[in-house]
Amino acid sequence: MNKYAKEFFHRGLMFGGFGPIVAAIIFLILSYTIKDFSISAYQVFMSVISTYVIAFVQAGSSIFNQIEHWSVMKGLLCQLGSLYIVYVLAYIINSWIPFEITVILVFTAIFVLAYLLIWLIVCLCIKATSKKLSKKLV
Repeated sequence: MNKYAKEFFHRGLMFGGFGPIVAAIIFLILSYTIKDFSISAYQVFMSVISTYVIAFVQAGSSIFNQIEHWSVMKGLLCQLGSLYIVYVLAYIINSWIPFEITVILVFTAIFVLAYLLIWLIVCLCIKATSKKLSKKLV
């Protein structure tokens, strides 16, 4: 197993547990905001497993942007693709979105726009930090 695959699994295992914590918080909020809120044991099970897998892949896929011999675009597209597949499958399996082409297309558009917006913010922050560090060196 190469060093990048090991790092993917290492990061996933370190941070995967945050997914079920997020699911638990959402269920708690829903229980306070929706009268007679209840979910089945199956729904809890699927939510816990799904959110663990989402968090695992979310954390692990950050390695794609650190593979030296890959272009920035290749790293971003691999991360985007892996995240999209995991999110859309989890959302459909859990019935968080219906399995309808229109809904999936809207989900896809929102997902891609959010991903690009997050990366734009990250790039701008890195650029600003880089400028500050360059000025301190001069």
